[in-house]
Amino acid sequence: MNHPQAAEKSVINTMKSVTSSDFVLSVAPMMDWTDTHCRVFHRILAPDARLYTEMVHANAVIHGDRAQLLAMNPVEHPVALQLGGSDPAHLAEATRIAVDHGFDEVNFNCGCPSDRVQAGRFGACLMREPALVADCVGAMVGAAGKVPVTVKCRLGVDDDDDYGQFRSFIDQIADVGCGHFVIHARNAWLKGLSPKENREVPPLRYDWAYRLKDERPDLRIELNGGIRDIDTAEGQRGRLDGVMLGRAAYHDPYLLHRLDSQWAARAELPRADLLRRFRPYVEAKLADGVALKHITRHLLGLWHGEPGGRPFRQVLSERAHLPGAGWGLIEEAMAAQSAVEAQLGNAR
Repeated sequence: MNHPQAAEKSVINTMKSVTSSDFVLSVAPMMDWTDTHCRVFHRILAPDARLYTEMVHANAVIHGDRAQLLAMNPVEHPVALQLGGSDPAHLAEATRIAVDHGFDEVNFNCGCPSDRVQAGRFGACLMREPALVADCVGAMVGAAGKVPVTVKCRLGVDDDDDYGQFRSFIDQIADVGCGHFVIHARNAWLKGLSPKENREVPPLRYDWAYRLKDERPDLRIELNGGIRDIDTAEGQRGRLDGVMLGRAAYHDPYLLHRLDSQWAARAELPRADLLRRFRPYVEAKLADGVALKHITRHLLGLWHGEPGGRPFRQVLSERAHLPGAGWGLIEEAMAAQSAVEAQLGNAR
């Protein structure tokens, strides 16, 4: 039997190289979700997608535990580090550190609406301070060298309803060297709505993203927000430069696989086959002392909406935290799913 560490290296060395594409599929940075375990799993599902870390504050990158905060497996490339902050000097230093750690892109967060983010003067509230954002992004561009610096933002804050103001915000940032924007196409309400409600309540306005692309064709404009199915994602091709999946990629990860396969003209693979490709990584991490529960929480939606999805989730949710839990538990979960699927097939 191969040692888990050797098996993990084998997966990394044989993984299909990621090719560039005119139309980009990416997975949004999501706090507490898109850690390195999640990103490795997503890379197996979507060899051509661009992956993003959770948001990390620039000060944490400079002063914190970089081994944990910037953890990244080589298989994840291309992967972007998303930074939060509002101090140009600190953001520049954090960008240099990100580049030294091998990240393929550094993304600046101007879209998060949480109270904690507002208290620190970063995230969506910065959309009211375009000059400061331009200073921050300009400093990051200067520190990044050849690594691209991108911005993820909303359409505005609270009851902003002025397209010209939004375009001016984009133009000021583009003028300092940022050519790629991920637009979460709704406003951020800083008071009265939770972060979850901010992803659902403010109305989507894809037309603003379309208009921006028409008026600024040299900029790369990627759409985020409300993309939960193939038809909505496919509808952006020819109009924009890419789509970014958020919660849909996490709650229904097979959607990520279907989109990536369709746009790369590859055959879709069965869920169980994809999951077994994850085994070398899982066993390597277990050998390093990582508890299985920290990995399996990212797998729970793989059979979303499919027969046997519930018992698959139950097996992992109820037992992955137990001492000694290993790959065999994931096989049990797949067997529970398969049994339900077989029963339904026999009943037909």
